[in-house]
Amino acid sequence: VRLLKSDVMPNFSSHVENAVNALGVNKTVDENEFIDASRLVYDGVREIRRAVLLNRGEEDVDSDTEWEEETDISEIGSVRPQVESRTESLIDEYPDISGITNAREAMKKLPDEEKAKIAQQVEVFRVEKRAFDREVSKWDDQGNDVIVLAKHMCMIMMEMTDFTRGRGPLKTTMDVINAAKKISEAGTKLDKLARAIADQCPESTTKKDLLAYLQRIALYCHQLNITSKVKADVQNVSGELIVSGLDSATSLIQAAKNLMNAVVLTVKASYVASTKYRKTEEQTKLAPLVVWRMKAPEKKPLVRREAPEDVKAKVRKGAGVKQTSPLKMLSDFEGLQDSD
Repeated sequence: VRLLKSDVMPNFSSHVENAVNALGVNKTVDENEFIDASRLVYDGVREIRRAVLLNRGEEDVDSDTEWEEETDISEIGSVRPQVESRTESLIDEYPDISGITNAREAMKKLPDEEKAKIAQQVEVFRVEKRAFDREVSKWDDQGNDVIVLAKHMCMIMMEMTDFTRGRGPLKTTMDVINAAKKISEAGTKLDKLARAIADQCPESTTKKDLLAYLQRIALYCHQLNITSKVKADVQNVSGELIVSGLDSATSLIQAAKNLMNAVVLTVKASYVASTKYRKTEEQTKLAPLVVWRMKAPEKKPLVRREAPEDVKAKVRKGAGVKQTSPLKMLSDFEGLQDSD
């Protein structure tokens, strides 16, 4: 922290000031020096973050994404807001069992075999989530409640799958139940909005598909509500804790995966129904229910530009026929005459 405050930040500030002054008088700026200064700031903040995380206990961690490598974090996953209200972990869900107070701690103590099976189901869920990211993240959510609701539902589903691995912000069974209720509420709002979009769409395959996808969302929300109420079974046999919760965890993950797939299909069908059909004169006078606008591309991170000579491949000069100067040829010829 002291190094960042005393050396790195002043160095970065001076480079910024020099760059601004140079641009003001139309002078060129050494981009590599500016990038190096920015990289030092980034590295310093990253080291501080690591130190803070290492000094925190597991109970203080909000999500496993703080500990894992951030290589597969989507835009939605990286900006997860905190759920508005959660049950405090002061309630002991297992009063007769020592060492476990809530459902999340019970999930941590599952046998390794069950943890491995849950990890397989989570990986399948992540595949579906990547498909969700590709479809939803390309749309700007300004003026588009379909995208807003879809992202909100995805965020809660990610927290629920984190819970099955004994991680994340959801701690008690009541937290999971409340999370399922929030998904149902968002699903109801999405259903109402999508049905309004379907009403403005003429009779077509797209309209039928959209209504069918909404029925799937209602079904999978109902499944989530049921599976969220089943908590892990913990028994104390001869002083050894035996935890079993594989079926409830896999059912929860499977329902979340199916729901996410239905949400993706609903987003696609809503876009087609909103934009690909001719509207009546009355509909053109009305304000659009949602605005489908492509999201502006994000700025590329600062990277060091390679020098032109480094980019081009090095080509060696091929061996050619060496040309002899005329004077040397004449002197050699005269030398032959003298020897004769």
